[in-house]
Amino acid sequence: MRSPLDDTALDVAFREARTYYGFRNEPVDEALLRRLYDLLKWGPTSMNCQPSRYVFVTSVEAKSRLLPALSEANRDKAYQAGATVIVATDTRFHESLPTLFPSSPNARERFEANPETARETAWRNGTLQGAYLIVAARMLGLDTGPMSGFDNAMVDGEFFPEGRYKSNFLVNLGIGDPESLRPRDPRLAFDEVAEVL
Repeated sequence: MRSPLDDTALDVAFREARTYYGFRNEPVDEALLRRLYDLLKWGPTSMNCQPSRYVFVTSVEAKSRLLPALSEANRDKAYQAGATVIVATDTRFHESLPTLFPSSPNARERFEANPETARETAWRNGTLQGAYLIVAARMLGLDTGPMSGFDNAMVDGEFFPEGRYKSNFLVNLGIGDPESLRPRDPRLAFDEVAEVL
């Protein structure tokens, strides 16, 4: 067993990390976004399928395309954030499996033959990858604000008109405004949610 990370790392990733509801209007450098992806891509997915796709919305022009699809309560957050990530799912993720999972030569064909299994696999693993993005962003010094509260069909029509990718959720990234933080909500205790058999 490896030694655990120190408390500082655990605090940054989880214990002291917060969801920000407001951001300083400061850009997030593309080089940092590339570092973010280069870290999160190592998170495990079943069969190494990697179905998530990411659109980093950073420019005023791109934000003007995104904001109409957001609920009123989410528009200011996304406008202020240095970047808003559209975490999407590639419905044809299995086309990459010959490269990503060469130990199973017929993996692509198995998913092509079973669209419902492909859909569930893509959604489950794409959501995992979105969670990896949040933790990786925190580890790189970015504050995060994951969001629902948007019209998926509008986002997909604007950013993915060919229909291959489907939006899952959004994540604001940047320098969080401490004034936007809400009191920390409680979490359920181990004995309320888990059992050891």
